[in-house]
Amino acid sequence: MLKKLLLATALFACSLTAFSQNADSLTVVKTRWQKTRVARQVSLFQHHFNQQNLFGTNQNISFLEIKNTGRKAVFAIGAEEKQLITTSDFGLRDTALAAINGNFFDVKNGGSVDFVRVQGKTINTNRLAANGERARHQQAGIAIENGKLKLIKWDGSTDWESRLTAADVLLNGPLLTFNGVDESLDTAAFNRLRHPRTCLGLKPNGHVILLTIDGRNTESAGASLFELTKLMRWLGCTSAINFDGGGSTTLWVNGMGSNGVINYPTDNKKWDHEGQRKVANVILVKKK
Repeated sequence: MLKKLLLATALFACSLTAFSQNADSLTVVKTRWQKTRVARQVSLFQHHFNQQNLFGTNQNISFLEIKNTGRKAVFAIGAEEKQLITTSDFGLRDTALAAINGNFFDVKNGGSVDFVRVQGKTINTNRLAANGERARHQQAGIAIENGKLKLIKWDGSTDWESRLTAADVLLNGPLLTFNGVDESLDTAAFNRLRHPRTCLGLKPNGHVILLTIDGRNTESAGASLFELTKLMRWLGCTSAINFDGGGSTTLWVNGMGSNGVINYPTDNKKWDHEGQRKVANVILVKKK
């Protein structure tokens, strides 16, 4: 009798989980996103799920969708070898249409802890673990050639990134989905707990999504990497990669609002657009 009860309980829990996931996917797919044209081939989408109706919580999501043709709008990397500056300052300095924060960095000394190459010059190299192993955010990344962006995945070799031919390379991660197949994620706290998140996704039509989910606030809980993987799939992405998140999460669009910051960065612990954290690098969207 006890075994039957346990089995029934487990089946009920599974059915509730499946129902919740289906409801969440329908919520995202049916959402009437606020759409703003930024430039030719670049659009901004925003929505505040404020009825605890996504993952059982409030969520504030903003993303850019860019046609990845290398013609009207092009991608680039803005980076500093040691200095840290805000995402908006990177964008303004490099006369970009938009910018989103990049990979993981040394808060104390500046500079990325992951490989970065800009216009053929290596800016930062990987800081490996004491045992020589790569972090998950050193096992994938983005490469840009002639203004077009693609996702790249580590081939297991020690000199993989140095052999890449693209002039612009930025390692990041963890990789969430690659060519329609979800990557394996463990249950480490970084993956399973909700935080502000920054993510890049690719759709089958070649469009790129640059997305932020706000967090650490009653207005927006943030997402686990498992939830982020699902969200990117529901938005139509067949490949997606996590970027540095938390207090770094920032999406900036030139000329919008008081300072161009679209989301609600958390470093000032306020629900406003003023809490940017200084970062080592960004992904830029520029007008060709």
